[in-house]
Amino acid sequence: MRRIYITGAAGFIGFHLARFLLAEGFRVHGHDGMTEYYDVTLKRRRLAELMPHSGFSFTEAMLEDHARLAADIRSFAPEVIVHLGAQAGVRYSLEAPRSYLSSNVDGTFNVLEAARDTGVQHLLLASTSSVYGANTEMPYRETDKCDTQVSLYAATKKATESLSHSWAHLYGLPVTAFRFFTVYGPWGRPDMAPFKFTRAILAGEAIDVYGHGNMFRDFTYVTDLVRGIRLLVDVVPVRPADPADITPEDSLSPVAPWRVVNIGNGEKVSLGAFIAAIEQATGRKAIRNLMEMQKGDVPATWADNSLLQRLTGYRPETGIVDGMARFVDWYRGYYGTA
Repeated sequence: MRRIYITGAAGFIGFHLARFLLAEGFRVHGHDGMTEYYDVTLKRRRLAELMPHSGFSFTEAMLEDHARLAADIRSFAPEVIVHLGAQAGVRYSLEAPRSYLSSNVDGTFNVLEAARDTGVQHLLLASTSSVYGANTEMPYRETDKCDTQVSLYAATKKATESLSHSWAHLYGLPVTAFRFFTVYGPWGRPDMAPFKFTRAILAGEAIDVYGHGNMFRDFTYVTDLVRGIRLLVDVVPVRPADPADITPEDSLSPVAPWRVVNIGNGEKVSLGAFIAAIEQATGRKAIRNLMEMQKGDVPATWADNSLLQRLTGYRPETGIVDGMARFVDWYRGYYGTA
């Protein structure tokens, strides 16, 4: 039975990934700090869904606690680590910047060290489309330069990519960094637009529409995302024997067993179309409060997901109308909302 260690296992994506892997027969050990960035009750409800599985075990601890994390990983002895634990959110990084440095940078350093010490076969690391920053040429490709981050959150995630490349080069640790694009779905994060807009529309309250609605996102349904992660688990980067053999489209480092991969739906959806999908799912009209774009936000994201398809034969396929209908059904069931 293969053993996978997941940081951030009580989080939105970590929960879905753990459940997906358990259904396939993997042995999964989760790690999460259960911080109060958003409703801890939701995190504990996710965890309660996982705990009955005989193949699941869990440690509640902070990534910053290096000794505890290292001992935990050493004891479980995983073949693979999927590092999803992080301080998320572009806007919150303006309010609590130090938490991003401690969790995302220090925490990732601790994961890298533990992975090296344990000798895992593959470390998969979550990054974000936000690292593309001020780039305006779309769809975003993994080979695009990423030197113009516009939020602290994005800067810390780019730092984790660079750190992981160093460990891959120095110690031969195989690493895949994947860049997520606006993930949504059941059990989602309350700080994100799908959750906030659905709650407000069902309550008859106004929604804050930033950028006056002139924004675009590549919305990726969560089960599509975790399927992509699962398939990438088996696509282990190998240090090239001859750097000349590497083509830019491979997004493989010429000097290390390291690769970055976009996981996005590959479709640019306007904020208006996104709101319309919620209106259709709820049967209610939104009251729009048009606002300026917030600091740290970018006007658009859009993934080129052709590398993911070349590596795995898979590309995300859930459209925003179907995806939001599933989310709204879950939301109504979870909160008992008509």
